[in-house]
Amino acid sequence: LEDIGMQIQDMAGSGKETTYSMGDDAPISVLSEKPHTIYNYFKQRFAQVTNPPIDPLREGVVMSLAMTLGKKESIYKVSEQGARLIHLESPVLNEAEMKRIADFAEPENGGFKQSTVSTRYDIADGPSGIKKAIDAICDKAVEDVKSGAEVLILSDMAADQSELDSTTYIPPMVAIGAVHHRLIETGLRMDVGIVVETGSAWSTHHFACLVGYGANAVHPYLALETVKQWHGQQRTQKMMEAGKITKSTLNEAQDNYRNAVNAGLLKILSKMGISLLSSYAGAQIFEAIGISEEVINTSFKGTTSRVGGISLEEIASEVITMRPEVADAKMKLVNYGYYKPVPALGEYHANSADLARLLHNAIGLNKKVSAATNRDELENDGVEPASVANYEIFKKSLEEAPLANIRDLLDFESDRESIPLEEVEPAEEIMKRFCTGAMSLGALSREAHETLAIAVNRVGGKSNSGEGGEDTIRGKPIADVDEKGRSPTFPHLAGLKNGDSANSYIHQVASGRFGVTPEFLVTAKQIEIKMAQGAKPGEGGQLPGPKVSDYIAGLRASKPGVTLISPPPHHDIYSIEDLAQLVHDLHAINEAAGVSVKLVSSIGIGTVACGVAKADADVIQISGGDGGTGASPLSSIKNAGCPWELGLTEAHSALLSNGLRERVTLRVDGGVRTGRDVAISAMLGAEEFGFGTIAMIAEGCVMARVCHLNTCPVGVTSQKENLRKKFPGTPEHVVNFFNFVAEEVRQLMAHLGYSKFEDLIGRADLLKESKEQLERVVKTKGIELAPFFSGVPDSSKDRSFLRTSPETGSVSKDSIVHINKFSSDLDREVSGNDEIKKVIAENAGETVQTYNIKNTDRSTCAMLAGDIARAHGNKGFKGTVNVGFYGSAGQSFGAFVLPGLKVKLTGEANDYVGKGMHGGEIVVVPDADAGFVAADSSIVGNACLYGATGGDFHANGRAGERFCVRNSGAYAVAEGTGDHCCEYMTGGVVVVLGTVGRNVGAGMTGGIGYFYDKDGGFKERVNPEIVKMQRVTTGAGQDQLKHIIERHFEKTGSEKAEEILNNWDDEIGNFWQIYPPSEGQNPVVKDADGVDQLRVSAAAPDGEMCFLPVGGDLNPDQTARCAD
Repeated sequence: LEDIGMQIQDMAGSGKETTYSMGDDAPISVLSEKPHTIYNYFKQRFAQVTNPPIDPLREGVVMSLAMTLGKKESIYKVSEQGARLIHLESPVLNEAEMKRIADFAEPENGGFKQSTVSTRYDIADGPSGIKKAIDAICDKAVEDVKSGAEVLILSDMAADQSELDSTTYIPPMVAIGAVHHRLIETGLRMDVGIVVETGSAWSTHHFACLVGYGANAVHPYLALETVKQWHGQQRTQKMMEAGKITKSTLNEAQDNYRNAVNAGLLKILSKMGISLLSSYAGAQIFEAIGISEEVINTSFKGTTSRVGGISLEEIASEVITMRPEVADAKMKLVNYGYYKPVPALGEYHANSADLARLLHNAIGLNKKVSAATNRDELENDGVEPASVANYEIFKKSLEEAPLANIRDLLDFESDRESIPLEEVEPAEEIMKRFCTGAMSLGALSREAHETLAIAVNRVGGKSNSGEGGEDTIRGKPIADVDEKGRSPTFPHLAGLKNGDSANSYIHQVASGRFGVTPEFLVTAKQIEIKMAQGAKPGEGGQLPGPKVSDYIAGLRASKPGVTLISPPPHHDIYSIEDLAQLVHDLHAINEAAGVSVKLVSSIGIGTVACGVAKADADVIQISGGDGGTGASPLSSIKNAGCPWELGLTEAHSALLSNGLRERVTLRVDGGVRTGRDVAISAMLGAEEFGFGTIAMIAEGCVMARVCHLNTCPVGVTSQKENLRKKFPGTPEHVVNFFNFVAEEVRQLMAHLGYSKFEDLIGRADLLKESKEQLERVVKTKGIELAPFFSGVPDSSKDRSFLRTSPETGSVSKDSIVHINKFSSDLDREVSGNDEIKKVIAENAGETVQTYNIKNTDRSTCAMLAGDIARAHGNKGFKGTVNVGFYGSAGQSFGAFVLPGLKVKLTGEANDYVGKGMHGGEIVVVPDADAGFVAADSSIVGNACLYGATGGDFHANGRAGERFCVRNSGAYAVAEGTGDHCCEYMTGGVVVVLGTVGRNVGAGMTGGIGYFYDKDGGFKERVNPEIVKMQRVTTGAGQDQLKHIIERHFEKTGSEKAEEILNNWDDEIGNFWQIYPPSEGQNPVVKDADGVDQLRVSAAAPDGEMCFLPVGGDLNPDQTARCAD
């Protein structure tokens, strides 16, 4: 029932997958006490680091869902006969298309012989009957294909009510997998296309599973019938009339449903970097959680299943359990509460309103006390005394709850006698290992985000900014708190103390680069690269438009009210080498900060972790697939990513076995709630521990699960002022929670006989399977944890991995960070220049310096930018530093350049020029003796100005692909680009004086682009989904473009610019202007009265925006100052 309301109806009404929030806090399917479809036992795999995901939203041009039915020829033999196939645009078929495929059996229509094999069998045969039924359908499939069948339909549709009552069915995923592998074994698989006709497929994950295990197409007859019934309901028609949902015909509603499934399939393919569904078909890119070896060998050969699980007979029993008469549902569908908790009868959810209430009682939080009520009148802001007794009740509720996670099946087995609690290290030391999850400002309100940061800083832990940036006022300690705990700097917070800091310890850099500026990076004590997120690995972040307030838009350099979607992490991270470069960039701008890389648990993460360690990361974070999120497609929350118990163990083991463990700290997060969770994760290898959802609960979250709707009733995840006033939390509440967890850890340590926490790390030998807990598993006795966990290398004797060993000897990992080697020597030389240091120190004057550069000099100027940002912030530098370079620059030349820093390269540069540029100027020109035409030759590489937030950039030559992706403020000129120019751009101006590749302006929600198109080929290269295009018709637009090109000529001596300017009246007609709807009223787009100033440059030396009178020319002084 829940699937109809939350998935099928949503997809039929909007043509999109359902968006939901929080994480997956329900039990994994094999431990659940409720029946689950077989699909729920499989987790989608995804690309992280070793290969890039694709962006299905903005780069769908390279993707296809086309499939074929019929007999395929060998790839080594090409003939006309090999083209005799039934072509499908989508693998999702409706009834009319099934009839059309049946017509192809007629000789005059192609003569595609077809066969239908029923997957139903008698209920009377019992659960064991499924094995015989599987053998029967496999035998029948082989027989039919040998007889010439080219289309095989596996159908669970009953012929009539009598058959429906007396039979059950083989789950379609089990059936297709078994038939697919039997046909492979007999050498017949290429001779036939297989259609699965099923009433048991409705979610995008279901279709992916069926195709992934061998189906060429799926006819979801019951899902389409459900859409039909929903559309015909009076309630639905009334909602359409009222405008609550878009009006549609039945055919349109069913097309909407199919379009939503298609989009979901593209997303699932893209997460693994696969562009064609035909490549995904039969590729089995899943991991099974809770499936026995018997089932794997029957239907899913080659699929990883690490902890055993249900058998074929148990699968058959689970299918029967879902029948309405068995569930005593009186022929009505049951709401099992898989997504939203249903009291009493529904699925167990760990993060429930009941759990929140128990925790609030323990930590002294009253959700009714807030700025909207009487908090100011109450003693200690209404914070009640923490209650140990109530924490014990909270802890007991989790211990006695239904089984949910793999760790629930583990127990402790110490090798020592217990010790007195007094001998155990203090809670203060343990809390230094606690972190908060990466929850962005935007997903959270200011109140919630800042309260968490202050609380974790108080206990000496590590708070995490998430991917939205932070206000610069948070970089300094709070020093204006009055006797009531109020600060004029943070008037919306309560319970403050002088000396508190709202600056997050960890500042996150994600694919969207939202809020990433030089000051943001240099004020971090650790910088985290978000490669994946537990709730939706392989996908970018998502912030719904209603949550993008003026304040949030300002931090993210975007447009208020416009939904923000981060790209998948592939725009500057194609491979492990590119990740290593980003690590290098971050180490360069902030040498004192460690760099962490966030990964998500999945099979193979051990190999990835080894690569990340070799890339000089300082910390590797392993997130579980049950991590929370502010907004995500529902199918992603439920079906991607594995338990952290598996990923953490694999990563720790791989690093230890390869001699890399001492180089990195391992951190874990995802559903960590108690001291028991902390102790188990430590024994599996973790040294630090992230708390996400539970930390939000500790500051007042009531688990309303409406984060994505901006309607949080207690202001934790809302940007609405009236709801934010209802925020009940203070730092003290969160501190109380962390104290309780740390004390619980101490009690466990005393019981186990360990006085130092670090002595538990990596000690998997202190864990065992709990027979008592295994007996509680309702569905199966087939779970086996020992074979997997026993593979962890024994580290009980050799504990050297807990320390790192630089030249100075063994020291704590926390005390040092990796330092860039020879590739930053030039950067150090520039930063150490006495003249440059003097200008920075005095914040006045000007200096000009020149250097030779070679392609092993990477991230050049990042250290210098860091020095300026540390001294003066993003905009406070009043001096001018001019640095000239001659030669071939390595990657990330000019990264993070900021106002007052002007860089010129004579030669050429590799990828990522101007990455994260925030101001100042970068000019790249060819050597005077270069023997090529500048306008026709590449002078800078791919992904230049990725994540730029300001500054002026001029390249006298062509740029590579992904030019100005996520640009939100830079004014940039190049003389040609590759594919994906201006993708995800939210601000700034881009001028291209030559040809461009495909997909211009995809996902562009702010800023303006001008493109020279003398040959008339530009129009077909624009992605029209968001942006509009027009000729440059406004006076303001023409003036802006002309002045920018004049500036380009002044800076580079560009022949192409000179040619255009000399024939301006004719050439202006060759330019296209592209813009998103948010720029529709911009005077450069639309003529407006009263425009007397025009912005022509990103930033002046004082950090202010620079404007020029409309129609005015640059005077000699302005020209000398480069139009700043």
